[in-house]
Amino acid sequence: MVMERNLTAEQLALFEKEFAANPQYRVMQNAVTQTPVNAIALDRQVVTSIDHSVSNLLDDWKVTNQKKSGRCWLFAGLNLLRVGAAEKLEVKDFEFSQNYLLFWDKFERSNFFLEAIIETAGRDVDDRTVAHLLSDPIGDGGQWNMFVALVRKHGLVPKSAMPETESSSSTGQLNDTLRKLLRQGARDLRGLDSAEAQRERKREILTTVHRVLCIHLGTPPQKFLWQWKDSDKAFHRDGWTTPAEFAAAYVQVPVDDYVCLVHDPRESSPVGKTFTVDYLGNVIDAPPVVYLNVEIDLMKKLTQDAIVGGEPVWFGCDVGKQMNGDLGIWDANLYDYGAVYHTSFTLDKAERLLHHETLMTHAMLFTGVDVVDGEPRRWRVENSWGDEKADSGFWTMNDSWYGEHVFEIAVRRSALPADLQARLADDPIVLPAWDPMGALAD
Repeated sequence: MVMERNLTAEQLALFEKEFAANPQYRVMQNAVTQTPVNAIALDRQVVTSIDHSVSNLLDDWKVTNQKKSGRCWLFAGLNLLRVGAAEKLEVKDFEFSQNYLLFWDKFERSNFFLEAIIETAGRDVDDRTVAHLLSDPIGDGGQWNMFVALVRKHGLVPKSAMPETESSSSTGQLNDTLRKLLRQGARDLRGLDSAEAQRERKREILTTVHRVLCIHLGTPPQKFLWQWKDSDKAFHRDGWTTPAEFAAAYVQVPVDDYVCLVHDPRESSPVGKTFTVDYLGNVIDAPPVVYLNVEIDLMKKLTQDAIVGGEPVWFGCDVGKQMNGDLGIWDANLYDYGAVYHTSFTLDKAERLLHHETLMTHAMLFTGVDVVDGEPRRWRVENSWGDEKADSGFWTMNDSWYGEHVFEIAVRRSALPADLQARLADDPIVLPAWDPMGALAD
């Protein structure tokens, strides 16, 4: 029978007949209606093949916890930097203040949004770019270059100088308030005729935003007295210091030397080209968010080389795909949903990007790799979801998952082959604001 546009009663009956004619479907129905589908689809052979051991392990510290916030990219960045800071301070565990960078990201991003609204004020409100800007004026997510922009401009402070608050650990209400203020501000700015009036209104909006942030997150310190005890209980005091001075003293990783690599296998994204995304960023006049598109095997090699050389690697991925949260593992074939539903899921990575089935959703830190005959077999990952799951909060990723669901890494420029280093000087191809490669990890 040829399928008609409308679903007729006759056609509906045929669907029901097809289901009833297959006893295995009824067996699966009985199972899934009484048991979570993931428990049935979970491939036991994959699970039993994974343990948390790796041949090259860097981490001997405790994981952090972003709680009910989307600050993973900030946590992953600060987790990368805290390794060297802890060594210099001669302590086992150390944390920079994630709340401090959250404050400045919210404030800078509010200004970034308002500037974008001023720039696009002449377009219709339902213009696709304007609609994209208004769809989510401010959130928690971000990318590597945005992290670097904050550190360069605002420095860093220890967690004790600006500790967590209720709102930094659970950002929902704060974000809701900021979105209302910014959308209201967008309405006002779009209705003004002169640049002078727009600038004055922007200043008023940012004054309110700053006040809201201070109420929710506390006031970021301009100076603080830094003193501590090392692992041998010896006392140290640096005295009064600024965030910029603190970052200069204790950040051992040259963040400006890092470049962002992505794996975007769409035909429209040539390998070896640099890209940027329209209206992606947080700090006005900071270097734009630019990434170099490379093959996935090169990303793996650079990640492996960095870890073997003693450095963790910041990365972004689509975290929820083929993931078991209780076990703390990822594998490209962890769940056999095709067997459950008697079908096949055949979209490859490029097709998933094109058809809105994937994008970068989370950032973490590679802290280990299991190498067999020179090739990576699995990866150890420092997550920022606390220590209650996985290996005290450190997760395990089979190499098959890296290829399918990792999108972005940050590595030293000098680690790239010479020809790709040269490509970094090219003018980037500008993708539209809504392109999936502009997704913000949270």
